Amino acid sequence: MKWFFIIAGTLAVVIATIALVGALLPRDHVVAMTARIAGKPDDVWTVMTTPAAFPEWRSDVKRIELLSATPTGPSWREHGSNGAVTYAVDSWEPPKRFVGRIADTGLPFGGSWEYRVEADGPSASRVTIIERGSVYNPIFRFVSRFIMGHTSTMKTYLNALARRFGGETTPTEVAVAGGAHGL
Repeated sequence: MKWFFIIAGTLAVVIATIALVGALLPRDHVVAMTARIAGKPDDVWTVMTTPAAFPEWRSDVKRIELLSATPTGPSWREHGSNGAVTYAVDSWEPPKRFVGRIADTGLPFGGSWEYRVEADGPSASRVTIIERGSVYNPIFRFVSRFIMGHTSTMKTYLNALARRFGGETTPTEVAVAGGAHGL
């Protein structure tokens, strides 16, 4: 019984430490990644902006519900590894740029993602994603910062996009100037 209390006490201290460190971290962050994709910009744009086809090339998306478009662009709900998350487009500038955001409230995280597509040679594209994220729960904030990393979702997305075009890529983190959160 003594070992049970030692283990339980140690676990409580670890969780409290994680929560404290998470509470001291900033809630908001801005990070960006870029990658070269072996597809022409118009083709890459089409793949990135056709939510109904996401389950075909993104392993983290099991199914999509198309929702009514907003005045600024499409809206959809993704069902996958993070549960159900609703997205809405806030800015739509075909075929070069769009900004999507999590439309759900009450999640432990939120934010927006700016997607930029530009030519990178005669038959390739440069895709840059800028995440302006918020992690509200201090324990999730700790996990996002120190275990998963703020860029893990972007890396997964860019790698899946590259595979969709029959290639591989190495996403790289890039600096962001003038971000919404002061970066």
